[in-house]
Amino acid sequence: MKWSDLPGRHSLFWKLAFLLVAFCLLMIWLSWSWGRYMEERNQFLSDDARGTLTRYAAEAEQAWTQGGRAGVDSFLQSMPQRESGWVGVISGDLQSLSSQEISDKDVQHLTFLRGLDWPIHKKGLPWMRVPFPENSSAGSLVIELPQRFVPGQYRVFWRVITNGVIPGLFTLLLCVGLYRLLVVPLNNLREQANAWRADQLGVRLSSRTTNRQDELGELGRAFDHMSERLQSTVALQQQLLRDLSHELRTPLSRLRVASESEQSLAQLRERIGREVDGMQRLVDDTLQLAWLDTERAPLPDEAIQIQALWEMLTENACYESCWSMARLQCTVDSSCWVRGNLNTLAQALENILRNAVRHSPIGGVVTLGGRRDGEFWHLWLEDEGGGVAETDLERIFLPFTRLDGSRPGNGGFGLGLSIARNAVQRQGGEIWAQNTGTGLRLNVRLVADAGEDNDAAFANNPAVNVCRSRIV
Repeated sequence: MKWSDLPGRHSLFWKLAFLLVAFCLLMIWLSWSWGRYMEERNQFLSDDARGTLTRYAAEAEQAWTQGGRAGVDSFLQSMPQRESGWVGVISGDLQSLSSQEISDKDVQHLTFLRGLDWPIHKKGLPWMRVPFPENSSAGSLVIELPQRFVPGQYRVFWRVITNGVIPGLFTLLLCVGLYRLLVVPLNNLREQANAWRADQLGVRLSSRTTNRQDELGELGRAFDHMSERLQSTVALQQQLLRDLSHELRTPLSRLRVASESEQSLAQLRERIGREVDGMQRLVDDTLQLAWLDTERAPLPDEAIQIQALWEMLTENACYESCWSMARLQCTVDSSCWVRGNLNTLAQALENILRNAVRHSPIGGVVTLGGRRDGEFWHLWLEDEGGGVAETDLERIFLPFTRLDGSRPGNGGFGLGLSIARNAVQRQGGEIWAQNTGTGLRLNVRLVADAGEDNDAAFANNPAVNVCRSRIV
């Protein structure tokens, strides 16, 4: 496995790994530290018990030092009032320091004496040996451990707490962390999907989900992008249907009036043919715009020489508009090669050129210019039609937008620039408009091609002939 195959720094993998590793280390620490603490509480004498037994040993030592066997006898006679178990005072060789001898049964216990620091197992009451505090070699107190000093009285309770309740609480915290990390954003995605199902296309995910830097954040941003795309597509289709129905009413009304008039058959046929051609062009342009907006499959790209493409476009434009070639000027040289789809780019430039020709004044000139801009070619098409209002520079790219009275000329359905923008954007470019003072400049930014040995390939490209036949 290569290092490049590992998840990214903000990947969900590292968050889950950190959470699980932290949980495992926490459980190990809990098992070691808390278990050790509970072991000390359940197997060793408490400080209070040690202090009491040490005090008994000090009293026994004082009785032996001051009174000998009689003093020890007096001490032992007072012990039953304080402790109920067996108590004795012995020397270092396990001989009684009192006047009462140690029985054989008691001797057996003396061979299994425990110190204060020894672990206490709950198997009866052990006998404890507590050396004299001042002179441990002089003797020791032997006492059957009182019941109240036996550790581990709540051993079962603490074992349940240690092995059941506390791990369960930490596991619950782990589940809460996993839920917040995984399930909460998935629930948000589910709610957005349900909103789509209810035709609520304007619903968006919360910033808490989309601002995440892991895979779920990427998924949330993809959901939002898909939602925006879906909403814009549906809105565009609805707008196109409304505008198309509106645009079709006018020619249909004219056809009805023409059919009810007393025109000659030739005039009626000419009127019907003109209106049908207009409606067909309207429907074709609308379907083309809808296709460009919804189709997301990548277009095949190739090297395109702008100068040669311009020559094909201007030839047909001059024929339609009766313009002379001198009025359609090109300052872009043969080194201008771009990457794109020939048919789609030709349609975009054709629509831009038709728009410029349509709105140019009598004797006006349309000029195509361009310059290399890094990895792109910046092209522009200028006319002398007077321009548009600054507030309309972006609106002219909307479908069915016609600025009546703002520029000279008429005709068209307001779809040409919308189709051009969608066609250019599908090829990784951009298009925008600006006023020049004498007219309108439409700027097009396209990906540049290397341009080496492309002339013969472009001339022999079958798509050129297809494009030429479509334009002409």
